[in-house]
Amino acid sequence: MATLFDCRDETQLLTGMRQARHAFARGELVVLPTDTVYGVAADAFSPAAVARLLAAKGRGRQQPPPVLVAGLTTVRALVSELPEQIERLVEAHWPGGLTIVLPAQPSLSWDLGETRGTVAVRMPAHRLALELLEETGPLAVSSANLTGQPAAVDAHNAQQMLGDSVSVYLDDGPSMMGIASTIIDATGLCFGAGGSVRILRHGAVTRAELETALGDALAPEPDEDAGGTA
Repeated sequence: MATLFDCRDETQLLTGMRQARHAFARGELVVLPTDTVYGVAADAFSPAAVARLLAAKGRGRQQPPPVLVAGLTTVRALVSELPEQIERLVEAHWPGGLTIVLPAQPSLSWDLGETRGTVAVRMPAHRLALELLEETGPLAVSSANLTGQPAAVDAHNAQQMLGDSVSVYLDDGPSMMGIASTIIDATGLCFGAGGSVRILRHGAVTRAELETALGDALAPEPDEDAGGTA
């Protein structure tokens, strides 16, 4: 039976955070607040827990979840290359609503799905999420909704969709932003490829903000280089 804790109440907050840690240790799912939308989270290093997350959302292995981290130090342990331009981008927009796809360390003993050797990482700007990440390590986190439905912006909405597939719901009121993170693919900058960064999903961080940090390394939108043809 799922339990919802109102984290705006100090007593419920302490109990909820403890129950969330225990749930992760058992390979169960937790819905938690982030700065963008609510997320459903699992231990990133538990293949069974990640599979449970994908099943709860109605997703297949072809849609692997991103990984939330507590900071850049953790990212360096998870990725095989971190280009200088991306470090500058992280300094400007983390913690915050920017998810970055990079090559994963091949030695990592995890199974997030069909990642094609990559991992999507983000540091959220939310105190509860960061506190959990400091204690648990990286968490596989996707928006707390059924696939095809709008992302949940409060815990009750998430519970209506995900029900008892989640063990613990941490409620911290409506999401601060309510807009999903921007996702970029930075693998083109790695291994001396001389490529560019592509926007995979528009969200909390705007294209203009990305251009400020990346300049010409940001690939044009598909319609920007169409040359005026039909």
